[in-house]
Amino acid sequence: MEALAKLIHQTPASYLPTAFPAHYYGMPNGKIYLVFSRFYEAAIGNSGIEFVFAEHIDYSYNYQTEEIIALYNAQEQRKVFAEQVDHPNLRFTIFTTKRNLQSYGQAEAFLNNEAIRMCS
Repeated sequence: MEALAKLIHQTPASYLPTAFPAHYYGMPNGKIYLVFSRFYEAAIGNSGIEFVFAEHIDYSYNYQTEEIIALYNAQEQRKVFAEQVDHPNLRFTIFTTKRNLQSYGQAEAFLNNEAIRMCS
């Protein structure tokens, strides 16, 4: 399967509310999606890990040129580097969580399926 979700940035430690890594992907619809995992309480004394999929509100993505575009200051013409997508006070909207995934590879496959759906 062709990778349609383009990995922009991955970080082992981020400003997100998790101790796990975070991955940022550019999508064909011009949005930046982020994926991170976190613990959830499955039952009393038991926990599991869920994968959180969210849309970045501060930036968009030009899929053809692979450029990140700042949405908070459109007049500013300086280049946005991939590391800048992870910053303090990050604004994002969670669109789904998945508890049946076992790895970031499976999370990326889920995003690729979403990208295929966007392109069709």
